[in-house]
Amino acid sequence: MTKKKLLLLIIPFILLFPLWMWMAWYFTPKTKLVVAIVDKTVLDQDGQEHISLTWLLNNHCFTKTSTERYHIGSDYYGFFPQKNEKFRIKGLERFSSDQLKQLSTDADAVYFTDTYGIYKNEWYNQKGSNERSGILYGGMSAQDVELLQDMKAKHKLIITEFNTIGSPTNADNRNKFEKLFGMHWTGWTARYFDSFDTTINKELPKWLVSNYKNQHNKKWPFHKSGLAFVSNDEQVVVLEDSTHLTDPVPHIITFGYGQKKMGLPERMKYPFWFDVISPDLSVNHAISRFDLSLNAKGAAELKKYNIPSTFPAIIMHRDKDYQFYYFSGDFCDNPIGMSTSYFRGIGFFKWMLYNTDDPSERKSFFWDFYRPMMTHILEENVAARK
Repeated sequence: MTKKKLLLLIIPFILLFPLWMWMAWYFTPKTKLVVAIVDKTVLDQDGQEHISLTWLLNNHCFTKTSTERYHIGSDYYGFFPQKNEKFRIKGLERFSSDQLKQLSTDADAVYFTDTYGIYKNEWYNQKGSNERSGILYGGMSAQDVELLQDMKAKHKLIITEFNTIGSPTNADNRNKFEKLFGMHWTGWTARYFDSFDTTINKELPKWLVSNYKNQHNKKWPFHKSGLAFVSNDEQVVVLEDSTHLTDPVPHIITFGYGQKKMGLPERMKYPFWFDVISPDLSVNHAISRFDLSLNAKGAAELKKYNIPSTFPAIIMHRDKDYQFYYFSGDFCDNPIGMSTSYFRGIGFFKWMLYNTDDPSERKSFFWDFYRPMMTHILEENVAARK
């Protein structure tokens, strides 16, 4: 066969490959998996705070009925944006106890992807503003807690993550959640920033800088990358590269179970929001922990504010009584698009979809960490019900 004929065969194969991937996805048998998704932080119909979960449900052909797929703009409970700054709130707060019990019967799993909510300056005229303002909707409600109690009593799968019980959740509902699942939020959240230079990094929250200045004689001496910790009472602690950290980017270290059962890497960078929790390890099992690469000065700074230097990234309770996961990071929020979920085998091409040279990029976290972890959790749940 001549080279010309070989090229004539290869080129159509390459051009048609995406079509074959789509057809392989389209004709994959559907599996019904009813997931009650709670997302109170939806600024637009892209559903950024629950997109990673919906991507997985769609890609693996998990459906809400025997035939109907999940839709990112409609299949959740929470805040629903509309045109001209209008919105609808369709959360669990409108449910009676009987309706919550029925939902806990109908649902195979519940996933709280975000309860932070929507604030006025984000919604009215200044979407994306990094100043804080009065809240429109948010926080874990009494009805949310009641559903979790019902799901736990029915031995259903419960998945929660960063900010489920953080601000603006009230103390009463937070305490109920903590007692229900054997964990405690220390009151601290944190995030990596690629620059603390206020003249360069326009994504640096103004409230974070102003709160720090109010606590430190109007000074903000930071310019490099690093970590900012924020407490529930607005206290700010900053750890800067070289000064406090040998590596400014936090990493997640995964132990044996996570590596062997979930297919997780031993070490994965995580440059986004996370919270500091303290689990009851007689109830829960730690799958992984955060590594902050502290030097002596950084360790001393955390100790000064009673912030632990190591804490879990994922905890799990998996037994006959109930199944529970808490992800200490904003794991479901990743900068991906739904379009790639329509192709079977797309994971083989993940190396084309992100650039690991950028310490701030988060797509690799989705492909190398969230995707295998959640695939395992969901497939395990389906298998257990057969």
